[in-house]
Amino acid sequence: DEEQPARLTAAQMARALDASLARLQTDYVDLYQLHWPERYTNIFAQRDYKQAFERASTSIDDQVLGVKALLDSGKVRAWGLSNENAVGVGLFLAACARHGVPPPATIQNDFSLLHRKFEEDGTAEACAPVRAGFEPGVGLLAYGVLAGGALSGKYVKRGDGTRAAPADSRHVAFPLFQPRYVSGASLDAADAYAALAAKRGVTPSQLAIQWARSREYMGSVIIGATSLEQLEANWRAATVQLSDQCLQAIDEIHLRRRDPNKED
Repeated sequence: DEEQPARLTAAQMARALDASLARLQTDYVDLYQLHWPERYTNIFAQRDYKQAFERASTSIDDQVLGVKALLDSGKVRAWGLSNENAVGVGLFLAACARHGVPPPATIQNDFSLLHRKFEEDGTAEACAPVRAGFEPGVGLLAYGVLAGGALSGKYVKRGDGTRAAPADSRHVAFPLFQPRYVSGASLDAADAYAALAAKRGVTPSQLAIQWARSREYMGSVIIGATSLEQLEANWRAATVQLSDQCLQAIDEIHLRRRDPNKED
């Protein structure tokens, strides 16, 4: 509605879905995701939680009942969450249990070698079958697995200590886009991952993608490409096998990034 803010009410969800179906020229979608939490929560730029930022929002129960109406209509086959955390997953699962609504099948979150928050802040645990109460649990659909290209090898430090990347590279063309991935610590870690990839005979992108695919809670890895060459390199990651030794080396790089003073 132009006169009302976007809310996750049953009426607005239904109108948005109908508009999408019309554009897609189809009668249903296989997966319908609630892209952002409507409630206040500290994600992305807002790192610390502040009670003063709490605001009125559509209740989780009403959102779940809105999803139920979409499922009952036959226009949606399954549904999921996006950019959620452990608190949100728990609230939605509890509401589904109260109202007899199928639980979310997926959660689409930012996740990569440079951003492992999903497995560190309790969200992976909340989505696991033992907590969610069903198999296989809430599957992660990981986006940003190359950290906007920071893990592609484009920004690796050269012999003279400088870095260079093509002018059309995302972090060059859009320097304010996710600057956390091109900070000194992140790029140093990207260098280490690229060196590890070279030792294993794979590209940095393939290492990053296949590592994400190896996670036990992974439903699917979302890839993006701006050329056929990139697309082919990315899908070929599915043919890469990472040994236990390689996975251990990845974890060691990650721990050094978190604690620069940690000794090898």
